[in-house]
Amino acid sequence: MDENQTADILRHPPAGTPGLPKYLPPAPIPLEDRQWPSRTITRAPLWASVDLRDGNQALAEPMPPDQKRDYFRLLCDIGFKEIEVGFPAASQDDFAFIRMLIENGEIPPDVRISVLTQAREAQIRRAVEALAGVPRALLHLYLPTSDLHTRFVLGLTESELFDTADRSVALICQLLDQNGLTGRVGLEFSMEEFSDTPLERSLQLAHRIKSVWGPSDPDQFVINLPATVERRPPNQYADMVEYFIRHYRGIAETTISIHTHHDRGCAVAAGELALLAGATRVEGTLFGSGERTGNLDLMVMALNLLSSGIDPGLDFSHLNELAETAVRHTGEETPLRYPYAGQLAFTAFSGSHQDAIRKALAQRPQISAEFGQLWKIPYLPIDPADIGRSCDPLIRLTSQSGKGGVAYLLDHEYRLVLPSGMEPAVARQVQIATDESGCELTAAQLHTLFMEKFVNISTPWTMTDYSRITASTGDRLGVRFVWHDNGGEHELYGQGNGPLSAVVNALNQSGLLPPFVLTDYHAQSLGTGGDADAMAYIAIRRGDRITYGAGTHSNIDRAAVAALVSALNLAAEKESCSCAL
Repeated sequence: MDENQTADILRHPPAGTPGLPKYLPPAPIPLEDRQWPSRTITRAPLWASVDLRDGNQALAEPMPPDQKRDYFRLLCDIGFKEIEVGFPAASQDDFAFIRMLIENGEIPPDVRISVLTQAREAQIRRAVEALAGVPRALLHLYLPTSDLHTRFVLGLTESELFDTADRSVALICQLLDQNGLTGRVGLEFSMEEFSDTPLERSLQLAHRIKSVWGPSDPDQFVINLPATVERRPPNQYADMVEYFIRHYRGIAETTISIHTHHDRGCAVAAGELALLAGATRVEGTLFGSGERTGNLDLMVMALNLLSSGIDPGLDFSHLNELAETAVRHTGEETPLRYPYAGQLAFTAFSGSHQDAIRKALAQRPQISAEFGQLWKIPYLPIDPADIGRSCDPLIRLTSQSGKGGVAYLLDHEYRLVLPSGMEPAVARQVQIATDESGCELTAAQLHTLFMEKFVNISTPWTMTDYSRITASTGDRLGVRFVWHDNGGEHELYGQGNGPLSAVVNALNQSGLLPPFVLTDYHAQSLGTGGDADAMAYIAIRRGDRITYGAGTHSNIDRAAVAALVSALNLAAEKESCSCAL
């Protein structure tokens, strides 16, 4: 069939099917007393990575053997104990890779590999041949079981389907025995399209296969229930898994595994609900790599469990490096907003989000005491440090950002602790800058902007020749300085209960500028040790308008005076400007 014929079939409904709907909702599962909705996941499942088979086969350019080996080692380092390493009959590369792992002793003692085969004699023989000498392994047999596949792809009746399964498992038992692999190689059986297969057929097939395989420990016999194509919502998939487990007679000797795909965007959700339904083993890939829209993402599911206080048993503490390695080997980029691993997964641009994060981080001890857990922060489901993201910028500035984000970055990156009343003024300057540039503002650019717009502002007024002198009365302090304005230079003298008070009194008594009231004062050290500079923040009020300025100096008193001058100059700028900043 050529492309034009295919396109024509897709455009037009088949002949002889008038009035049929294009799609139908999946039929609900007859499970009236379902238990999974009231259950809670309390421990991690057995994780089974299929990256080197399911993920690799979906690549435009499958990984060569040396890259597959590196990826295998990466999966072992993360902590996977079951890893499907290939499809021996699919290619010589897959067969050679499996042999290399076994013959070179590349498989850690606590790791079990598995290999995939269809229910075809030649493929089964090739799979057993590939496993020669393996210490421990699973032979993963799969067979399509839905009506769509059985009748219209394979052309089999239900009876023929059962016979194929029986013959395949019997052959596997025979070959394992002949090759000294009995007891070392277990069986995994997957019903392809389980979620589109009649449940009674699935159960009948599972019982027949278990009967042929014989008595076993659960780790030696795995029934895998794939949602090969995600045709159902996650709750219906969970219903199917619970129904199957309830009615399957060999549950004490069987591990129930699940394998979900992401066609509807619900692979992880379906997997988590399937665990509630009784499954104990989960197949998937890192970052959901796989055919079409991909598989269940093992990283996302594991970190979801971590966020619920469950140790996943997998190490994603260096997720950035892991993601980079995955991209290098697969060529598939991780989206910027991908859960956990995306570059922007923990980044807030919105002003309200930034403000909430900043306030909560400042109150972590109180929040921990209130909720009984060490981490509960708005918009951050897990601590970024848990995946090696502690140095990533949580807050980035655009025109949508607010005062909270500005204050957080100045504090986090430069230890500048702004008074809360000053934050809106700085945020307004950030919005002006980002609106003009149309670009994001980095922390360094924010610092430069703050220093230029608020610190040691020297126009239109400046102060020079500042000195402290002995006051004429009691414990009051005197200061003398020269005030520069458009009219020239003015030597001023004032008294107060401190240097800043004395300067304020001198200026208000001079008549050289409109009267003002000092309403807020904060100061901080910009470092440690006696040589550290100081930063001071001053607010003044003229009429009903509050203006903040900042000043820095090696002497904290002089920093405060510089901040006062900055505030006065910024107030004058506001009054002379036709539009307020």
